[in-house]
Amino acid sequence: MDIFEKLKALSAPAPTGTMEYIIIGLGNVGTQYEGTRHNAGFMVIDNLARKYNIDVKKMKFKSLCGDAMISGKRCLLMKPSTFMNNSGEALVEAMNFYKIPIENVIVIYDDISLQPSKLRIRKKGSDGGHNGIKSIIYLTGKDTFPRIKIGVGAKPNPSYNLADWVLSTFKREEYEDLKIALENAVSCIELMVQGKTDDAMNSYNS
Repeated sequence: MDIFEKLKALSAPAPTGTMEYIIIGLGNVGTQYEGTRHNAGFMVIDNLARKYNIDVKKMKFKSLCGDAMISGKRCLLMKPSTFMNNSGEALVEAMNFYKIPIENVIVIYDDISLQPSKLRIRKKGSDGGHNGIKSIIYLTGKDTFPRIKIGVGAKPNPSYNLADWVLSTFKREEYEDLKIALENAVSCIELMVQGKTDDAMNSYNS
């Protein structure tokens, strides 16, 4: 964030009005999970929070939460503390409290089928074997939520344990690519809360 962005963020008024969107990044809490591939969703929320000078530290809805105005829309930022496999528990609590429809929930998570720096935006879809998404679909009963998949790279070989892979940290040479993906994900969110998911897909889908 440059000095002009910082000044803009500091001068921004506190969020007001009805909560319109939930932006939830998936990951696992705890220092041992920081920087791991499975925490790519948390990383996007952290980048978004830095850009808008928002603290995502209030414990609510089994999550660390922040309240932000993004592209003129009031948004709840969430980092669930439930651990990945129970992500839906946190989301459903927030959706019920604010009466947010599933179509106004943006879920951000890791995807091993994409290389770092790559994104894939979708308006809906199956869980694709991702336990966090599986929990959300099971507890909401719907798969019609927009999502941003962050590339974290494939396993080094087919016999490599998947859990070990997604809980490993990024290699040094992957960080520049990851940085691009995180920045692009923030740009996608800014479009998606304006109802411009098609534009985000056309501009950033890999």
